[in-house]
Amino acid sequence: MAQPLEDAAIKSIKTLSTGWGEQHREHRHGSLLPQIWWVLTSRSWIRIPLHCFAIEHRDGLILFDTGMDPAIKLDPGYIDSAVGRFLLRRIFRLHIGPEDALGRQLEKHGHAAAAVAKVIVSHLHFDHIGGISDVPQAELLVSQDEWAQLSLPHPERKWILRDHIELPGAKWRQIAFKPVKDPLFEAFDGIFDVMGDGSLVALPTPGHTAGSLSLLVRSAGMKPLLLIGDLAYDTEMLMRGQTPGTGDAATLRASYAKVRALKEKIPDLVILASHDQGVADKVREASRQGP
Repeated sequence: MAQPLEDAAIKSIKTLSTGWGEQHREHRHGSLLPQIWWVLTSRSWIRIPLHCFAIEHRDGLILFDTGMDPAIKLDPGYIDSAVGRFLLRRIFRLHIGPEDALGRQLEKHGHAAAAVAKVIVSHLHFDHIGGISDVPQAELLVSQDEWAQLSLPHPERKWILRDHIELPGAKWRQIAFKPVKDPLFEAFDGIFDVMGDGSLVALPTPGHTAGSLSLLVRSAGMKPLLLIGDLAYDTEMLMRGQTPGTGDAATLRASYAKVRALKEKIPDLVILASHDQGVADKVREASRQGP
């Protein structure tokens, strides 16, 4: 079993809600039908939260993702493609307003947007990078494989909206995962130690997108957490190997196996999916109960 860190590098972790939406049951739980079929015909919807996370580290305020931008609901031109606007209404039902903006949510939890030092981006989908304009001073960390998708033809077809990523002055930094001798991470193709102290360790977990990453959060006084973004839509799906209706199923299952291997080595690891209804309660419980 992995030993907890003795150093309390992290003061708090908060779940930020940037609105909520609805996705098709087939989207969340998978389907044998072609994706375009259930996108256009499904009438079954499931409510989902639109979460990101604020981590108060001793060296600065760190975010894991930035949630959704209310402009996607309020501005008809937010998505410049007519096809994209058409499909968005059939893939998601969005319930979001100005009060759900990242800056407002940070204020609600006692943080100033100007205090954010870094953003660790799980992947480049619009519901995870929507708030980066609220933190223009922050360093934006993204995996090299994820960033490479911007060089492919029409990344917007995969809901990677270049106009809302390549903002003037945005401080993007591509990160590379490097092998380490620590047996805790032997299942993964390298790691990236965000703060250099082992408290925030980014891990490659592709499948939802080509360069998706997860974040291991460790500190004295709290249970270890693994923020997985959209690798799975809830922990139970990941643990039983159930893939959703999007992403590359084989790559997802490989990443699921790596996360389960990590869980075997850290039995009290709390796995947190960004669109899991119960994630805020899980964060509060983990923060109260140290290892």
